[in-house]
Amino acid sequence: MSSSIEPTAFRQAMRRLAGGVGLITVGTGADRTGLTATSVTSLSAEPPRLLVCINRDASAWPLIAEYGAFGVNLLGANQQDLADRFAGKTGEKGAARFAGTRWKSLATGAPLLEDALAAIDCTVEEIIERHSHAIVIGRIEA
Repeated sequence: MSSSIEPTAFRQAMRRLAGGVGLITVGTGADRTGLTATSVTSLSAEPPRLLVCINRDASAWPLIAEYGAFGVNLLGANQQDLADRFAGKTGEKGAARFAGTRWKSLATGAPLLEDALAAIDCTVEEIIERHSHAIVIGRIEA
């Protein structure tokens, strides 16, 4: 059964859903990138796991699969400019998106924003590919 829902209308509706905004970050040094995501949610507290949905056309997607680790950086309302930069709205790509902000790494080496509301260091536990996206289950390491 095919859907009669127009994809653009669906995306516009979902953008109105209130929720947190996070940066998904991956890689090291010049081989790092990231994206802005609202599709981050907790899966379980015991064991600690989360889900993130990534468009497989995103530049970060192949690096997440390659490195097997990623950071989830939850942003505050005062970090709109950073969300825009990692969403590609300002033209920066790859490692250039990290300029002018302070980053750290913990267990996996994934870049974590020092002044995020929360910075979560994950390894990839499982990837489920569906349609245009991948559902990535992250095992929380730090």
